[in-house]
Amino acid sequence: MANALVTSTVITNEVLRIAHNASAFLGNVNTDYKEAWTGDVKPGSTVKARAPVQFTHRDGETASVQDITERSTDVTLQPLLGLDFAVGSTELATSVGSNGSVDKAFKERYLKPAGLKLAALLDYRIGTLMKNSFHQMVGTPGTPPATFADLLNAGVPLDRMSVPRDGMRMAAIEPGANASIVAGLSGLFNNKEVLGEQYKTGIIKTGAGLDLAMSQNVPSHTVGPLGGTPLVNGANQGLINAGATDNPYGATTSLVTDGWTAAAALRLNQGDTFTIAGVFSVNPETKASTGVLQSFLVTANTSSDGSGNATIVISPAIIAGGAYQNVTARPADNAAITVTSGAANTTYTNNLIWHRDAFTFVSPKQELPGGMDMAYQASLADEGGVSLRFVRGFDITNNKFVSRFDILWGGAVTLPNFGVRRTN
Repeated sequence: MANALVTSTVITNEVLRIAHNASAFLGNVNTDYKEAWTGDVKPGSTVKARAPVQFTHRDGETASVQDITERSTDVTLQPLLGLDFAVGSTELATSVGSNGSVDKAFKERYLKPAGLKLAALLDYRIGTLMKNSFHQMVGTPGTPPATFADLLNAGVPLDRMSVPRDGMRMAAIEPGANASIVAGLSGLFNNKEVLGEQYKTGIIKTGAGLDLAMSQNVPSHTVGPLGGTPLVNGANQGLINAGATDNPYGATTSLVTDGWTAAAALRLNQGDTFTIAGVFSVNPETKASTGVLQSFLVTANTSSDGSGNATIVISPAIIAGGAYQNVTARPADNAAITVTSGAANTTYTNNLIWHRDAFTFVSPKQELPGGMDMAYQASLADEGGVSLRFVRGFDITNNKFVSRFDILWGGAVTLPNFGVRRTN
């Protein structure tokens, strides 16, 4: 039993280490709710992640007591992520030493592929959740980032939204763009240690206020079929405060539009972005206009009817007053809608830039089954909060030892304005 425990511990920790080291996302997201499932009372499959409360202010001595509006986002557990394979007992017994060392050939043959597979799947799924929730878009679709200036521009929307520059900003960049940026930075940094690491790995560890990692798992986005000349159908859609102490809030707005091609057909895909003429974003604290049109995200595939009308559920909600004001004004009737995610039916890679607090990740510990040959669970809080379970049991029918690795996880974008998509 002691040897089995050592073996299962080593295998689990090794796969978890490999997965984390290969990931651009684990360790760079908020894991503040990782203990939610450890108490006597479990939250079920969903935990509510609260966002900071925002306030209006007053000038003068007379108090103006305002309503407090709480915001939260559901972080829901996803289906169990795992992989399974069979390894002979003799090979396993001769590959893990009593001191915890792992045979290199065994690690390369089994553990490394398992760790890389889990990392790639988690990265892609987290990245896709981010892509489908980040409404801020920079860059010209079809033109990959290639210069130091591109990196600086990618961080501008975060600065406009008062996102802290506290060392917790992260970027995941696809391989082609990463190679161009690394080459283009050759004459800009003179820190020998940073330069040496940059050329050794081909990855920019720090620069432009971001930690940068190459990832072949950043998501792509296919723009909807589009069609027509879309317009806002009806003035004053969205929320506005009813008085000085009213702080309305909503996560989405159902925007009524017309002007699409007069046919019942798909127009927009989930993840498409657009701007509305005359609707500018505001600084979240001062509420002064940024001078930049607010970017809106399509939260679900949207079709037009036979007359070219379509109701689009968008994020963020249009809020034109109160503590959660995010635009200068509600849109006018017939305000022009301009799609910014790219050309119709075209697929683009979306590089991602975010602050740690933009995304909340949870990975509860799982029950360890009894009666197994081996069973162990590792959960490393400093490695992205991910918990990995390893179980091995004997298949009496096929005379094999079957091993399985399982990750129970959930995630959600809790602060959408803390993230940006930089299209290729």
